[in-house]
Order: sequence, then structure tokens, then C-alpha cells
Amino acid sequence: MKRVSTTWVVLGIAVVALVLAGVVSRFADSDPDGLTKVSEDHGFAHTEKSRDGLVGDYGSVTGVVGVLVVLGVAGGVTYAVRRRGPRDEQA
Repeated sequence: MKRVSTTWVVLGIAVVALVLAGVVSRFADSDPDGLTKVSEDHGFAHTEKSRDGLVGDYGSVTGVVGVLVVLGVAGGVTYAVRRRGPRDEQA
């Protein structure tokens, strides 16, 4: 059985995550989330302060940016703490 390169696995995961964030987010439920529902039920929803996000409200762009940020942070941490092989220690 042929082994799959780690690079291909990482690229596959990234593509799936980006497609899910970019496409599936278009079908997100328009009903309020838990906190909004509770604030409406208990009568203090009117006290909400609107804040603009960096890239707007929930949507495809926000999902894709979020995926890229998470993958970038995870990749950076992985790169920083990875084990060094014998050739890397000869410097």
C-alpha cells in the first residue's frame, strides 16, 4: 500500500475546511442563537450593542478567514515545537 505524503493530507484537510467554511456557511440557520434567544425571552435584547467585526457578519468570507487563521496558528505552533532531526542539530 502506497503511503500518502503529509503535505497532501494537510492540503486535503485545508481544502475541505475552506469549502465547508465558504459554501456550507451560506446555508446557516437564520434563527437566533442561544444567547440571542435567551435575551429575547427575558426581555433585555434591546440592550444589545452592535459591534462590527473585522470582516463583517457571519458568512463565507468570515468562515474562510477563520479557517485560514486557525490553520496558520496551528501550522506555526506545529513548526515551532516539531522535533528536530539529527541533521538539524548539527548547526
